[in-house]
Amino acid sequence: MVGTCAAVLAVCVASLAIGQAALALCGVRRWSWLSPAVGLALVCAACWGTVRLPGRGAVSAVVVLLLTAASIAYLWHRLEGGGEALRVGAPIAGVALLAVSLPFVVEGHFGILGTSFNPDMSQHLLAADRLAGGLPSELLRQGYPLGPHAIVVALHEGLGVGLVPGFTGLTIAVAVLASLTALTAFRDQPAVLRIPASLVVGLAYMVASYFAQGAFKETMQALFFLAFVLALRESSHNSDWRELNLRFVPAAILAVGSVYTYSFPGLIWLIPAAAIWALLELVRGKTVSSAGGVVMGVSGEARRPVFRPTHPSRTAPTSSGEKPSAKTDTPITTPGPAAIRPVLWAVLVFAVLIAPEIGRMIDFHSFETFDPNGPGLGNLFGQVSPFEALGIWPSGDFRLSPGDGAVPAFGYYLGAAFASILLAYGAVLAWRRRETAILAGLVAAVCAYAAARLGGTAYTAAKAIEVAAPIAALVIVLPLLRRPVAWLYLLASGACSLLALANAPVGPSSYSPALTGFRADVGEGPTLVLASRQLLEDEHGVPYVSWELRGGRVCIKATDEADSKPPPGVRFVVTESAQPPFPHLRRLRVAGPYVLWQRTTPVRGESPCPLIAVRQARYSPSQ
Repeated sequence: MVGTCAAVLAVCVASLAIGQAALALCGVRRWSWLSPAVGLALVCAACWGTVRLPGRGAVSAVVVLLLTAASIAYLWHRLEGGGEALRVGAPIAGVALLAVSLPFVVEGHFGILGTSFNPDMSQHLLAADRLAGGLPSELLRQGYPLGPHAIVVALHEGLGVGLVPGFTGLTIAVAVLASLTALTAFRDQPAVLRIPASLVVGLAYMVASYFAQGAFKETMQALFFLAFVLALRESSHNSDWRELNLRFVPAAILAVGSVYTYSFPGLIWLIPAAAIWALLELVRGKTVSSAGGVVMGVSGEARRPVFRPTHPSRTAPTSSGEKPSAKTDTPITTPGPAAIRPVLWAVLVFAVLIAPEIGRMIDFHSFETFDPNGPGLGNLFGQVSPFEALGIWPSGDFRLSPGDGAVPAFGYYLGAAFASILLAYGAVLAWRRRETAILAGLVAAVCAYAAARLGGTAYTAAKAIEVAAPIAALVIVLPLLRRPVAWLYLLASGACSLLALANAPVGPSSYSPALTGFRADVGEGPTLVLASRQLLEDEHGVPYVSWELRGGRVCIKATDEADSKPPPGVRFVVTESAQPPFPHLRRLRVAGPYVLWQRTTPVRGESPCPLIAVRQARYSPSQ
């Protein structure tokens, strides 16, 4: 628990400080809740850029520490509204932290998230272990994005945090930072509205479901996409941003974080969102101009700004409780020639920061997940409904079809219909209120899902739904927040997210690459694994062990239920004890907490151990 908490605190503090300093260097004087996501993107890039240097994770930790200290020193006496912003954000961070701690409270221990849902964390742990040791790995060779793994290695080498607490802490921190990032859209709302709205957007049902299976990359990508959309929104809605030549650089930094987390597929959401936003701004600007309005360029270099005054009685109070005047309302803007320089600055920053990764991005295009002819189900049972992106899906397991859980199918369809109506209504209101950035994000998310559904696999389509979920929630909540129907949506979607979190399995609290190392020794086996009942039952260790020894026939039993002799046909035995569990065994190798034994007598009979094939273990962990 101590290691997990230290990792959460380190990631959050570094992200907030470094992100806000980066925004300040772009010219933003006041605190922005885009800082958590911008900072995390820079931490990801910095760790990956230094983790392969001599000193590896220790160097990365020192670099992040120095950047954090320099950021705090730079912001000291320069930042406006920092204290007030932290007061506003603290309750949201606290509630988000409590929400994502629910799996560990229910299970009664910390450990690997989602072991019985998805065994992939074992592969990430192995990659991080080898990265920490300066050794090659299959993921490294294939160009797999390892930015998050580099953060975990920095925590491991710099703070002495174990790999399991490191990944768990990073996953928790991302959930907290996502809720804080959503506050960007709700900062002027009273606390009773902004707290639940930020939490529902940051911890949308599908995001909570992917958190429950330990899928840190997907939750990070959802965070970067949400922040990217909000960064575009700030560039035209926020008066502190509109005249800045570097106003698009924060969006570029978020795109860098997406690349180091998700490689080139991360840009599938971001680039179309930016293009659609520019097009919508252009169309909206022409519409206003033809109606007799005067349009102002994005740069704020005036062509007489046109304001949409709001009646004081309907104007939302700011976080300090004061109502803004009509003079502070959002001017109508549209992209124009004056936006070319800011765009070029953003493109330059993006190109420089991702240049070292281009070769690996090219290597990654042949990764097996992208093969549409493969099994393509991952840990799924079939295609996931796109309605799950709308947040109302009363199931603790997002993979289940309507009616397969405790709630009748009618409950799913009713929730999906209600959320769909709100989404359509919210989109109309968003267009009227000139929320072109979030509409662009929604359209880009829909296009990404359509592409994954038609040309990809069920596994990639489900990820597209997860990345879209915060944007869909934002389109629903932001325009409707002051209407009673929004509270019904907040309650329903919030309950579904909590249900997903409460259902999250928590696996082993420690990790050793020893079992994976035994694969070369045992081959196809058959192999008997004797482990503690706590590992197998309390910590959901059966699918974890199966994944580690995939490729052969494996039997898994608790140590206290082992017979006096191994099952027929078994050639190898793996134990956690230095004493042989059966006679006629020869100790073959000791690695980590495990001991590998080989039978010295002839092996007779057909083994009852099931075949844990590579694809079976990967795609059907329940078997």
